[in-house]
Amino acid sequence: MKGQKGYVEVEKYSIHVVSDLLHKISRWYELHRERELLAGMSDEALKDIGLSRADVEHETVRPFWDDPMHK
Repeated sequence: MKGQKGYVEVEKYSIHVVSDLLHKISRWYELHRERELLAGMSDEALKDIGLSRADVEHETVRPFWDDPMHK
């Protein structure tokens, strides 16, 4: 039946859209959390990884949806 095939295709599309949205929200939370952790690091720890406080400030003011890896 043609109607059922269309319904299945829409359902698969909907599941894909929801899955992509959940992945994106998860990635945004991950970015937010990583930026918080980076901001909380000591100057000595930042020096160990080759970052300055100015580098951290530049990163932490970025909005949560600004993903440098475009994941």
